Amino acid sequence: MSITVLKPGLCTSLQDRGRFGYQHLGVSPSGAMDELAHRMANLLVGNTQDYASLEITLQGPTLRFEQACLFALCGADLQARLNDQAIPSKRPILALPGSTLSFKGRLSGMRAYLAVHGGFAVEPVLGSQSTLLRSKFGGWQGRKLERDDQVPVRTPLHLTPGSQQQLEEFLGAERIYMPAALNPAARDQIRLIPGEHLGLFAASSQQRLFGQNYRIATSSERMGYRLEGKPLFRQHDLELLSAPTSFGTVQVPNDGQPIILMADRQTTGGYAKIGQIAAVDLPQLAQLLPGTNVSFELIRAEQAAQLDQQRESALQRLSSSLESLRAQLSKLTGP
Repeated sequence: MSITVLKPGLCTSLQDRGRFGYQHLGVSPSGAMDELAHRMANLLVGNTQDYASLEITLQGPTLRFEQACLFALCGADLQARLNDQAIPSKRPILALPGSTLSFKGRLSGMRAYLAVHGGFAVEPVLGSQSTLLRSKFGGWQGRKLERDDQVPVRTPLHLTPGSQQQLEEFLGAERIYMPAALNPAARDQIRLIPGEHLGLFAASSQQRLFGQNYRIATSSERMGYRLEGKPLFRQHDLELLSAPTSFGTVQVPNDGQPIILMADRQTTGGYAKIGQIAAVDLPQLAQLLPGTNVSFELIRAEQAAQLDQQRESALQRLSSSLESLRAQLSKLTGP
């Protein structure tokens, strides 16, 4: 069973939750930029949250399902259409053999995530199916999808006319319980935890960090978001040791313009770490387009941890509510 790429779109790549344990060897974790959308899409098709999904950036591909497949889309609204009929996001959708998925155009957000029941049959590299595009390994042949690719799906659905009707009726009647924490309203400000080097910056620069709007530079991408605004200055020109980086670390190079490290970040960095984006706000940040504005709100680490735990609890509740879907699908899969 496979999905055939008729048109590749702008940038569509396989991503999971990341490749961890190899930063000391210089290997970036990579993974989904909007991890929340990625995890939700997998839950909605009966997977665990660790399966890879297709990360679709801005301009979606055109894909043909060669066999019956259950899929879900979360994240950006790119106006998905199945056989030229509009379909909703955040719901499991049944695609029959020969069905074509396309995208009319962006309405909101930047990245959508397509998960399929059973995941993609792609061999992991260093324990992950994520694509590290700069290094050209992992995922689907170490690259973004191209025309005529046939990406295999691991677990086909075995449908008879009777079981197809039964599954369609089940999906039509299934009510998806979506906790509020998984559908938050967009915030005016991204929450930022003070970094270990915040005190190295002049008081005026610390105030400026939380008092001005930054523009996300057009050069921003999966490795990092470069911000443009009034520069931040350190009080003392001290040499800093290189240290491990993490998703959402805000570094300030010598030009005073902050850089937010994203999924494909470098493994270590020697610039001053002025702050850390709260994990709960990383999905919103990942959906912002270059050229848009962003500003920051101060938050304590304890508050950020509590918000993250609330989101994890909400994901667990969503998973529990989908037990009947998983039971239904187990009847339709096999070797």
